[in-house]
Amino acid sequence: MTPLVECVDVTKKYNTLLAVDHINLSLERGKIIGLLGPNGSGKTTLIKILTGMTLQYEGDVFVDGKKKNYESKAKISFLPDQLYFDTWMRIKDLRDYVKDMFQDFNVQRFNNMLVRFKIEDRGLIKKLSKGNQEKLQLALVLARDADLYIFDEPIGGVDPALRQTILDTIMTERNPDSSVLLSTHQIYDVEEFFDDVIFLKEGKVLLHQPTSQVIQESGKSLLETFKEVFKYA
Repeated sequence: MTPLVECVDVTKKYNTLLAVDHINLSLERGKIIGLLGPNGSGKTTLIKILTGMTLQYEGDVFVDGKKKNYESKAKISFLPDQLYFDTWMRIKDLRDYVKDMFQDFNVQRFNNMLVRFKIEDRGLIKKLSKGNQEKLQLALVLARDADLYIFDEPIGGVDPALRQTILDTIMTERNPDSSVLLSTHQIYDVEEFFDDVIFLKEGKVLLHQPTSQVIQESGKSLLETFKEVFKYA
């Protein structure tokens, strides 16, 4: 079966810094995959390459068997670690804007998530609380019927209640035939959801295995294994 995403010898340098070092990686369909590593390990750079935010790199990236191009963005829905929309807009205007941009945007699913999050479609977005702005952004991302959802630290810096809401929503509202690539430092909260896990260290893939295999071979939880592997990182 053709991998959903395949990286072939992908390398990215920033001047003399080798941020991503000859990565070879295949992401299968229908998987929830953890992308883990300490700060500076190359996670964000790899995400930027996959999402098309970084265009200058060496090697090749294939999406659904085709070399990544502008059309690949239509298959990937990305939640960055910062708000990406203008808060002077109204929710209705933002919804219409995203609907026009992406043909796979499911308006009914988006509206249902607003109800679930108890976000009223009134006034300007900037009048929403920070937590509701984050949930609004999550709803925009998950309302798409994408092939791959990428999340960069979706639960970093949020309170435990919101953290659980975000995780539950990701797991229940995504397109069930899609894959999820989730980068986080909050391993304890998410390890039970991961089918596979990727460890990145100094821009290289240190490990890419089913989570159950990692736990079985180490005899420890994923978090304890992570601490052991990266204790000198």
